Amino acid sequence: MDAFFTLFAVNAAVILAILVLLWAISVAIKDVSFIDSFWGFSFVIIAVVTYLMTEGGSEERRLLILCIAAVWGTRLAAYLFWRWRKEGPDKRYLAMLGKAEPHPHRFSFRMVFMLQGILLLIVSLPIQLGSIPSEPASVGLLGWFGAGLAVIGILFETIGDWQLARFKAQGKGGVMDKGLWRYTRHPNYFGDTCVWWGLYLIAAETTLGIASFIGPAVMTYLLVKWSGAALLERRLKRAKPEYEDYIRRTSGFFPWPPKR
Repeated sequence: MDAFFTLFAVNAAVILAILVLLWAISVAIKDVSFIDSFWGFSFVIIAVVTYLMTEGGSEERRLLILCIAAVWGTRLAAYLFWRWRKEGPDKRYLAMLGKAEPHPHRFSFRMVFMLQGILLLIVSLPIQLGSIPSEPASVGLLGWFGAGLAVIGILFETIGDWQLARFKAQGKGGVMDKGLWRYTRHPNYFGDTCVWWGLYLIAAETTLGIASFIGPAVMTYLLVKWSGAALLERRLKRAKPEYEDYIRRTSGFFPWPPKR
């Protein structure tokens, strides 16, 4: 456990330093929306730091975790950064900070940047615990199944984001109910969840990694009940009356044939 506490402390220090810098930038530009893109890239940073600090044990497992985290996090970060540059400040953050007057920057430091730092350190537990040297020395059947699940999740999320971006670019309005969105109202969040449970299965082949289930459990809660699907659907139901019918015929999370 000493190895984990040391690793966790270093990752926390690195992330804290970066978040303080990003908060200062947000104060200067008067916009915190770019923090969403850092959410994805922060896991790449944690994966790299973890890989460099955990020499020994299963090189195969450490590399597998690093590669999955790097591909997933870099793609998500790039997509969200592109969306921020294209669409401008996120209305969610504008509303949140508007309620925090007269000290919106103090609020954003605590409830946007520092809160995100705490959550990502918890969510990333499969990356950290799964990389600490432990038996078995190589990735087994469970780990490769987890890797396959993670790859499916990355593809699902990537295709879902691409389909939604193309739909928005057409400017027709209405509800996106084509492609993967015909089978689940949140293919991107479903894919995200698959990635993290896949990483957990890779980590769970090790003694310490078994305890990292709290990471994907927290991520699933965030995506389904807190900042992801639940928040988005409340907004869409207010903005688009036809969204209620979409809810009636389309699975909320897990892909499933639509109701007629």
